[in-house]
Amino acid sequence: MFLLCEHMHTFLRKMGFCLVWGEEAVDFSTDEEMLLNIMRENNTLHQGERERDRLPPISSNSTSGLDRGPKLPYPSHSFISNHKKESGSQSLSSQFILPGIRHGRDLPPIVPDVRPKHQHRITIDLLPPEVKGRLAYEPVAPLRTKTTREFQEDIERATVSGDWKHVHDFYLTTFGSFLEVNAAFKKEASAPFDTTEDSGINTKFLNAVYDAILLTPPDTQKAVLKGIINSLLREWKGRRTKDDLRAYFILVQNPQCTSPATYVIYAHLLRQMATLAEADHYFLMHWFKKLSQKRFKLLVERLHLFISTRLFPAKPEELPPMAKCSWWIPSATKVLSLLNAANSISSTPITPFVDFYNLTLEHTDFMVDYHTWQSQGNSTRFTFCQFPFILSPVVKKAIIQKDSEQQMISMARQSLVDKVSRRQRVDMSLLFLNIKVRRLQLVSDSLDELTRNRADLKKKLKVTFVGEAGLDMGGLTKEWFLLLIRQIFHTDYGMFTFFKDSHCHWFSSWKCDNYSEFRLVGALMGLAVYNSITLDIRFPPCVYKKLLTPPLLPCDPDAPVGVATLSLDDLQQVTPDLAHGLAELLSYEGNVEEDFCTTFQVSQEELGVIKSYNLKPGGDKIPVTNQNRKEYVQLYVDFLLNKSIYRQFAAFYYGFHSVCTSDALMLLRPEEVEILVCGSPNLDMSTLQKAAQYEGYSKTDPTIRAFWDVVLAFPLVLQKKLLHFTTGSDRVPVGGMADLNFKISKIDASTDWLPLSHTCFNQICLPPYKNKKELKQKLTIAISNAEGFGLE
Repeated sequence: MFLLCEHMHTFLRKMGFCLVWGEEAVDFSTDEEMLLNIMRENNTLHQGERERDRLPPISSNSTSGLDRGPKLPYPSHSFISNHKKESGSQSLSSQFILPGIRHGRDLPPIVPDVRPKHQHRITIDLLPPEVKGRLAYEPVAPLRTKTTREFQEDIERATVSGDWKHVHDFYLTTFGSFLEVNAAFKKEASAPFDTTEDSGINTKFLNAVYDAILLTPPDTQKAVLKGIINSLLREWKGRRTKDDLRAYFILVQNPQCTSPATYVIYAHLLRQMATLAEADHYFLMHWFKKLSQKRFKLLVERLHLFISTRLFPAKPEELPPMAKCSWWIPSATKVLSLLNAANSISSTPITPFVDFYNLTLEHTDFMVDYHTWQSQGNSTRFTFCQFPFILSPVVKKAIIQKDSEQQMISMARQSLVDKVSRRQRVDMSLLFLNIKVRRLQLVSDSLDELTRNRADLKKKLKVTFVGEAGLDMGGLTKEWFLLLIRQIFHTDYGMFTFFKDSHCHWFSSWKCDNYSEFRLVGALMGLAVYNSITLDIRFPPCVYKKLLTPPLLPCDPDAPVGVATLSLDDLQQVTPDLAHGLAELLSYEGNVEEDFCTTFQVSQEELGVIKSYNLKPGGDKIPVTNQNRKEYVQLYVDFLLNKSIYRQFAAFYYGFHSVCTSDALMLLRPEEVEILVCGSPNLDMSTLQKAAQYEGYSKTDPTIRAFWDVVLAFPLVLQKKLLHFTTGSDRVPVGGMADLNFKISKIDASTDWLPLSHTCFNQICLPPYKNKKELKQKLTIAISNAEGFGLE
């Protein structure tokens, strides 16, 4: 709290108002020592009141409940961040080292010379009944009856007359203490409202008060901040009550906290919220879930702005030095994690998960943060990797890329050392994973090559097509991936079934003795991520959930893999018709047993043969009824998406994780894995035009203007072909079109030539065509016949 006073002093001196302690006013424009002296006097003069009203440290597990100590880092709770390593230790980037402490939720005393009371002091429990009866513990809640309409009328009158005294007094009183906050905004002052389903707050009134606060005169706004300071500076005894949680829930929605001038106060509010007990966080999480989308998003944006401003302040002199407030960002991130948890548990997400990305972190040294988290060093360190929801796919992809590069270098170095130690001739090819295939035997050759080079999967990939002179600078690798995926996923090949309604592939359920080709597909996906290649694979989202179950290979080879908890919504993304039928079964109001005549047995076709399977032991004799239909649907979904394809998916899982073994996978959501593997199918040629680079041309040349006129008018099919012709893939990588480094170069050749491309460098070469018609004709021919490589 001493540090709090120091920060508050700097802030309030700028704001120019006084803070009332007891009967005296402290002028924050005076010397800091005077503030501390007055606080000490107040501590002496009002000792009796403080003994009754003092709040406990924000949470304490000490036996006496009287210890005071410095601040601990905040414990990670399972519902806030479940991405901690198994050992349970936490790690932080070096700039956010939190001071070592005795207990995680103790707050230091307001005055530095305050000492803990003797452990054997007389407590209220030891007093005789007649004495107990004379002591008044609980403060009496004031009665506040102002309605939303009355408040709005007060604002209207003040706006017209210019007399804001009545409104000023309301704000001054309302935010003077947690007790007053509850009295003003609680639906019923005497009701406990101690459930997660209802915060007990008059939301309409609260929103009206906050909507008007920024329209009030500056002295009124300062009065609100002064009241919040008074509330936060108090020390209380005992556990936090639900009224305290309600006060935090109300105060954190204050729109004044968007200004850096209020960040010292905002930081301490966030700190106290972050260090609450897990049970209190649970209540706040569920209350946050009840906020309107508008208010919820404002809270998220406010926290992001706070974190970004603390990392890169526009005016550093407005904020305390980082060394004195290293806890600001951890506190804000913890509170943001409560909002993320609330969004996750909501039946329908309140806001898209992408709104929790903080793009400012793309400009930080996130690899230091990652290595600190990965190393499991000092448990008092904070890292953003403990809260991966805040990291954008750009950051996560960069982490995976750099992690992959380190693994590639390590594998290449080991191969080199092995050769030298055996005094063998060193061939530079040993530094790469060399794949040599024939186009006509693409799948079988690829499977043989990957099996033969299994120990080299983590080396840099190089592909050679037999009989072709192309040198692989990246383009041949892209071509190999594209052709191989296209052939494996063809319905004639039989490995995958394509559902036209959902436009996605699913694993064939046929049984065989060898699932090596499914392992090949998994390895291809892993190699694509490992080598930063995007693939045109159309899997439903539940595949990526299964791929992260678990995110790292289990130590026990017999442990089940890829068995995710899936629902009817997941089945909807695979086969909408079947999911719709099961949904109708659940909502059917008649007699299910008599009308559907269904048992706990299902049938499916495998290679032209109909086979039946029991969903549970004796399922063929158990009828589906109104009472057990939910169980039937869940077992059916589990059978289709997990059990019926377990061997196929397990081979696929092990193939993927044989290449991608990075700890960074623990940071990914299933949606983010899909983006890393497949990129985005959404093309924005206007963005590509803005980011394009030119060599030999300028963007005002007639050929370039004609090129973009033609491309922007192309249908989506031809735009994708152009992208594939130039880059080797028709998908947009993480980071968007701007990250393609798309280049248009001039070649001094006859206009009879077709355009050329260098997919290794995402480059297209155009002769200086005479007009738009000629350019369109030549370009269409080129991109429609773009398969195979050659050297000029």
